[in-house]
Amino acid sequence: MSDSWKTRTKLVHEGSRRSQYNEVSEAIFLTQGFVYDSPEQAEARFIETGPDEYIYARYGNPTVRMFEERIAALEGAEDAFATASGMAAVNGALFSQLKAGDHVVSAKALFGSCLYIIETLLPRFGVEVTFVDGGNIDEWKSAVRPDTKLAFVEALSNPTLEVIDIRAVADIIHSVGAKLVVDNVFATPIFQRSLDLGADVIVYSATKHIDGQGRCLGGVVLGTKEYIRKTFEPYMKHTGGALSPFSAWVMLKAMETLELRVNAQGETALKIASALEGHPKLERVIYPFLKSHPNAELARKQMTGGGTVISLDIKGGKDAAFTFLNNLKIVLISNNLGDAKSLVTHPATTTHQRLSAEQRQELGITDGLVRISIGLEDPEDLQQDILDALDQVINK
Repeated sequence: MSDSWKTRTKLVHEGSRRSQYNEVSEAIFLTQGFVYDSPEQAEARFIETGPDEYIYARYGNPTVRMFEERIAALEGAEDAFATASGMAAVNGALFSQLKAGDHVVSAKALFGSCLYIIETLLPRFGVEVTFVDGGNIDEWKSAVRPDTKLAFVEALSNPTLEVIDIRAVADIIHSVGAKLVVDNVFATPIFQRSLDLGADVIVYSATKHIDGQGRCLGGVVLGTKEYIRKTFEPYMKHTGGALSPFSAWVMLKAMETLELRVNAQGETALKIASALEGHPKLERVIYPFLKSHPNAELARKQMTGGGTVISLDIKGGKDAAFTFLNNLKIVLISNNLGDAKSLVTHPATTTHQRLSAEQRQELGITDGLVRISIGLEDPEDLQQDILDALDQVINK
């Protein structure tokens, strides 16, 4: 493999390993165990595994390893470890680095399950957490302490698409010797390389854009080889969150078209967001590359595209939002995102329903807010579908 290869070439070829049959498509090694030639070989492998040496699928598998190497090459990371889901990746990235008495600083604008881990689970195990307004650099400066161990942010927050200044936050966190974990799902591995901006650990739900076709759960954590092999791998292999070989194979095949899909989705998202600005049925249109976005300049500095998600705040609250959703013909109601099919959800009653009304208000998740994940349908068809559904909304 070559370091000079561009993204699309890496997405097709990186990490490939062929059997004696020299197959074109990557093979699925659908096995949970491996045979040793001798007890001496088994003993040696349990002491240290070399390249292409495996013990048990919970520890590693040839198909899974191909996926890990391909995503690491794409991200510019030293190593990666694939997990059973995105939340397994988030859980592992946090718990593998923390112990009772540690301190964590986190942006308060998070996906509901991420918030549950940080707000509820970590304190159960003696970890103190301080939440900050992710976009307020002064709050980050005030929150860090000598005992701060790590920080957690979503590169783009779900669902209000707040843009975090990764480099500024990383500098603050590193000043006390802590590590920065970035959930890069909404920014995608195509539009933002958060490691280059100073992040130490990157987390993805591979279920989203990486699979991108609604088939498999999966996740991946990326970082230095030291962190992945000495800290993250021991935690995951003993707690059982490994990715299945079949799902890894699906992800491998999906990555071949990842850049093509995400670029097309991002272009459509920008086109539709621009067309919807100023619509009389909308309080606001949220998209990072719109000039109206409060962090538009930062978004264009950090990202090569604005992402594949648009959030619309519909006048009239929940009733208006539900009317809009019920009148969409192409866009499907689902809480997933990053799919080839356009999907829409109402965060206040789905992904963020466990938050109090006060918390949702503080985060800007109004009763009229809907999150639209733009798919691969024709842009004009999608735009018309959204406009037609908005026509049915009666603002009171």
